[in-house]
Amino acid sequence: MHEYTSQVRVWGLTCPGFPEEVSRARRWTRDILRASPLADDAALIVSELSTNALRHTSSGGERGSFHLALAVAPQVIALSVTDDGGGGGAPKVEHQDQDAEHGRGLGMVSTLAHRVVVQGAGGGYTVTAELFVNAQRGGHPC
Repeated sequence: MHEYTSQVRVWGLTCPGFPEEVSRARRWTRDILRASPLADDAALIVSELSTNALRHTSSGGERGSFHLALAVAPQVIALSVTDDGGGGGAPKVEHQDQDAEHGRGLGMVSTLAHRVVVQGAGGGYTVTAELFVNAQRGGHPC
């Protein structure tokens, strides 16, 4: 490999804060990962994180948007959604009653992903979910 060549490929997509953009983000993710066995899990994660950004932050406002980043490396797929901020606090997993209609999204993401990281402050948060290639759910890549 040449010293200036990376095996990591990165894509980015900025979506206006409309609910129909969630399906666009999901399709975009599936298109990029179409050859990967993790494509469906990745699309579901993107759907949940994008929906959370629209529902719980200024991203869902009149002039809102959210940004999706997708990084693919030989051993990991990283999916990040960055919101516009303005939410009540940092995204966190909530343990809801089984009859609850909302509040399970980030819990589902943390079950599908091998690692979930939340970064940022009141001005906006980025939630990154990592899927390790060739690892079982909840396992370690090594």
